[in-house]
Amino acid sequence: MGLTRKRRKELNRLRASAEELWSRQQDVLDRANTVAREAGRQVGYLTREEVAPRVQSSYSQYVQPGVDGARSFAQGTGKNIEQTVLPAVGTALGAVLTIGDIAKDRRVKAAIDRLNRGKITVPVNTGPGVGTYLAVAAGVIAAAGVAYAVWQTFRADDELWIADEPLPGAESAAND
Repeated sequence: MGLTRKRRKELNRLRASAEELWSRQQDVLDRANTVAREAGRQVGYLTREEVAPRVQSSYSQYVQPGVDGARSFAQGTGKNIEQTVLPAVGTALGAVLTIGDIAKDRRVKAAIDRLNRGKITVPVNTGPGVGTYLAVAAGVIAAAGVAYAVWQTFRADDELWIADEPLPGAESAAND
């Protein structure tokens, strides 16, 4: 492709401008990297000098007492369980196992068999008692109350009825 001399000069100038721009961009990027590294170092210094001591003091002031309290509570609870609950559970288990062993003993079985042979029976009353009569009386009284309420509701008592409006013929008769 044949370019004119004028176009070649323009392309060369454009190439030179692009190379110059590229080198300036490289310089800007190098400077930005330098600034970013320095900012990272400053953040590290700030963290070590300002943030870490504040966090440590806040932890010591607010969090550590709660952690210590929870730890001492857990230890006290563990000791309490160890000293009171475990011996009681052990004693109960020992008693149950002992009762089981005693129940298996042939002498105990023989004594229980002897007691069962001479078994004493207590007669059980199956008739109505005082409570039954009281319940029946309460039921009768309740039924009577309901019947009275129904009777009062449905009785035809002329004195209870009051007319809302006078009858049309009654006005003319009262005026005469």
